Amino acid sequence: MKNPVVLAIVAIVLLVMNILAYALMAIDKKRARAGAWRIKERTLFLATGLFGGLGGTLGMFLLRHKTKHWYFRLGFPALLVLQVIVLVALAVLL
Repeated sequence: MKNPVVLAIVAIVLLVMNILAYALMAIDKKRARAGAWRIKERTLFLATGLFGGLGGTLGMFLLRHKTKHWYFRLGFPALLVLQVIVLVALAVLL
């Protein structure tokens, strides 16, 4: 990517989405411990799928949250790998 504006926008979006995904995992973990209303699994996957793969995966393993569910254990890292592939492909193409 030669355009610095595009690169900055991509970096900001990645940062925000990863922080959001991690924060959602942390909030849901806190609510789970308190027995309070929970964040929908669909919402957690949406934030992680929208280029928050690193934040969601780190949140899952560092916070030990949702690790008993196979679709989280496999899905979050798979989304992260897919996102890295897409970003590398875009960097090569542009």
